[in-house]
Amino acid sequence: MALSLGALALFLIVAVAMPLYAVLAKSFQDAQGQFIWLQNYGAYFSNPALFQSISNSLWISALTTLITTTIAFLYAYALSRTCIRGKGIFRAIAAIPILAPSLLPAISLVYLFGNQGLLKDWLFGASIYGPIGIVVGEVFYTFPHAVMILLTALSLADARLYEAAQVLGASRIKTFFTVTLPGVRYGVVSAILVVFTLVITDFGIPKVIGGRFNVLATDVYKQVVGQQNMEMGAVVGMILLTPALIAFIADRYVQKRQMSSLSARAVPYEPKPNALTDGIYLAVVLIISFFLVGILGVSAYASFVKYWPYDLGLTLANYDFSAVDADGWRSYFNSIEMSLWTAVIGSTVVFTGAYLVEKGKGAGWLRSGVHMLAMVPLAVPGLVLGIAYIFFFNHPDNPLNFLVGTMGILVLSTIVHFYTVSHLTAVTALKQIDPEFESVSASLKVPFYRTFVRVTVPVCMPTILDIGLYLFVNCMTTVSAVVFLFSSNTRPAAVAVLAMDDAGSVAAAAAMAMMIVYTSGAVRLLHTLFANRLAQNMQAWRRR
Repeated sequence: MALSLGALALFLIVAVAMPLYAVLAKSFQDAQGQFIWLQNYGAYFSNPALFQSISNSLWISALTTLITTTIAFLYAYALSRTCIRGKGIFRAIAAIPILAPSLLPAISLVYLFGNQGLLKDWLFGASIYGPIGIVVGEVFYTFPHAVMILLTALSLADARLYEAAQVLGASRIKTFFTVTLPGVRYGVVSAILVVFTLVITDFGIPKVIGGRFNVLATDVYKQVVGQQNMEMGAVVGMILLTPALIAFIADRYVQKRQMSSLSARAVPYEPKPNALTDGIYLAVVLIISFFLVGILGVSAYASFVKYWPYDLGLTLANYDFSAVDADGWRSYFNSIEMSLWTAVIGSTVVFTGAYLVEKGKGAGWLRSGVHMLAMVPLAVPGLVLGIAYIFFFNHPDNPLNFLVGTMGILVLSTIVHFYTVSHLTAVTALKQIDPEFESVSASLKVPFYRTFVRVTVPVCMPTILDIGLYLFVNCMTTVSAVVFLFSSNTRPAAVAVLAMDDAGSVAAAAAMAMMIVYTSGAVRLLHTLFANRLAQNMQAWRRR
């Protein structure tokens, strides 16, 4: 077990710590690799155009966070604290953006409000290319993440507090501000931090619809890919890492201060029907759902249109990717291959690592160190991780240099990018298993790996499948890290969407984005069917 822990620690050091050190060191070097202290940072902050990107990123992120958190709270409140019908359908609709790459809402907004958009007159002369388009696209992209957090927070409530407020004659508004809001304040803060981090580090939406409005994420891409200025790209990457790191630390602090809202004597809260309140919240949920479905529906429809907006006849020609892109369908199948490898290898490594950390005996300092390294990727934006991998793996003295340009480095970067959430999910599941399993096995002189294979894995199989699904879907939709790491033979579908949009083939880009959505949705459906079958065969012990 100690040897396995050491191997896991070595993997995280090589895949996480050393690449991040490489990008940090690069920001203090010149083009010849000479140490020049803070000259690169001085050059960045003395350039008004580059420095303006910081202000643009901060206020765009703040505005998007305010809008997204507000509507997500209303949506989650309607699903948890009212008696509206169709809650299952509305939950499914809220998860739609997770299945799509972040470029998809930007493409839909171009079709609706762009220079040739059907609704371009609705903006009263304003342009969708810039802050307006970025904010609307980011609201679509970050909405499900905020809803999941707030729905969890609002689902836990003690009915006795509301009964006491009613007995004391408190109005509904006063009850909301004195009981409801304090009870979910940590969930609200977590949602704010998550949305802010996602927006400030997102690359796809500003790249497609940002126009000349520069943000930090697009600056990184322009410096590294456009100008080949690796040193300045490292500087922008470190600046981009700062707000994400601050949000991560703040979130950890908030979680430590959080107190349980349900005691052993708590009474679960059950909403009571109210025609007026339920009607208002149903209208709110329908409007938000129309926005989510509409954004997806525009790209789906546009992918079949012959020539928007002049010939709205339907055709399958847009799905003939070979007509607009040299790789044709190869990018799509590259994404399928990359996602499968990521799901299989990632879920195996993550769950095994979580088992070693949670159930391991001895070497407490090593297990704590591994757990700390496993938490680091959550604070690292995908763009920064991609740059870090360029600097680290491209170095000629690195024995792992052979991974550059291969499918292996794409799989590795994606696993690391989404490692923390998967690790925390596995640890949560393992904490629910009594430690006596390992103690009894040890007393019977059964090797720990046999207990792991024959007891732990079958018990936690639903969690392992959830981790695999999470890695697969995110691998299909991600673009930030892999945009720097692909080669001509390994370009994934999300990057192909970006390339097609840059080339002006917006219909084909919409078609490829929808292929990602269709695939992610189909895999999620298969996961549900397989998980139900698994619950009947391998989880029979859960039933009395």
